[in-house]
Amino acid sequence: MSRQHFNQQLLDFIGTSPTPFHAVKNLRTALDKAGFKYLAEENSWQVQPGGRYYITRNGSSIIAFVAGRKPAEETGIRMVGAHTDSPCLKVKPKPELYRQNYFQLGVEVYGGALLNPWFDRDLSIAGRVIFDDGEGQLRQLLVDMQRPVAVIPSLAIHLDRDANNERKVNPQTDIPPLLFLDRDKNTKDFRQLLSAELAKDEPSLSGKTIIDYELYLYDCQAPTLTGLYGEFISSARLDNLLSCFAGLQALLESEGQQTTMLICNDHEEVGSVSACGANGSMLRSLLERLFSQSEQLTRIIHRSLLISADNAHGIHPNFTDRHDGNHGPILNDGPVLKVNANQRYATNSVTAAIFRQLCKRTGVPLQVFVNRTDLGCGSTIGPITAASIGIQTLDVGVPTFAMHSIREMAGSEDAYNFCRVLNTFYNDTDSLVIQEI
Repeated sequence: MSRQHFNQQLLDFIGTSPTPFHAVKNLRTALDKAGFKYLAEENSWQVQPGGRYYITRNGSSIIAFVAGRKPAEETGIRMVGAHTDSPCLKVKPKPELYRQNYFQLGVEVYGGALLNPWFDRDLSIAGRVIFDDGEGQLRQLLVDMQRPVAVIPSLAIHLDRDANNERKVNPQTDIPPLLFLDRDKNTKDFRQLLSAELAKDEPSLSGKTIIDYELYLYDCQAPTLTGLYGEFISSARLDNLLSCFAGLQALLESEGQQTTMLICNDHEEVGSVSACGANGSMLRSLLERLFSQSEQLTRIIHRSLLISADNAHGIHPNFTDRHDGNHGPILNDGPVLKVNANQRYATNSVTAAIFRQLCKRTGVPLQVFVNRTDLGCGSTIGPITAASIGIQTLDVGVPTFAMHSIREMAGSEDAYNFCRVLNTFYNDTDSLVIQEI
């Protein structure tokens, strides 16, 4: 696949994945098309060598794998881990707000969102709704309004003269989005309003009662290539749908000699503590079902490697002082090894050396990120997964600007090159165990 074709597919994937539910749906569609078989966790399984399979939880996390033709006790498992969620605004259960004849929505901040960029954007609503089908049965449906239905207007500079000097955002009072004028105050229930609006495009919701929902606001502006020469990708949710897509494309090209796996968890941005998060039981449960003997699984884990794929901080040309001078990744200069002495990242010398070799064999340049020692450091699913199953792990990702903003920026060469390295990782036959001397 050419870089141009890869990037266009990446843009399409992110643009049609406004929530983790939609991301997993799109991942499933691609896997189904490639001949992967869905395994329901509540059913018994018959996994065959060379077979291609996937499982899901909560509709927002997915693990896909190719069962190797060679015994996993000999080859280990080659895993790539990413996450499907991104910081955003989530609609509260009772969101109705009436102010000065305007109907607004109460929202919560999901994850560590950069809030200022959310103002003055064309926002839509997407997520999952649970409804009564009229016969007493509960059904669930993914929904996406796909048009601008909300906005969070800024306060004019004339009313906030210090806005350009010090603009603080109160997440309770400053960010409820505005939906419409409601002078007669006829709208009493957001669920009724939602049902009526969604039924215009989804006949199955016509006249139905929405019982509950998980709904998120998102920016309607489509992902695109930017820069005078198209060198950059500008999009929402690059952190971390970019890694999910790169891992997917690499897995689809897995040759199947050894067992390969792509893990895309929800809830990374809020700590991963959930049934479908990296700190939950999903991966451990899958591994125990595939390799039921404790000793067998332990031997396999010892021969395995997890690449925790999550975006890295590119050095911002306007804020170079926020980086360590020797560790400032440049966009389009290759993927980034992420290192932290306090285990916020799981990379060590062994796993870093393995990845350096993979990049060398692929012909892809490699960079290193270490946070300034006087600044706090974020984390990933890497340390969590390493601790929970005991697998050797490294953290790596493509350099990014404006991480956790409503619109982020990455290099148009980096995602493609990262996918190439992951493809080498999946298909390379060298041992992942470095022998001591």
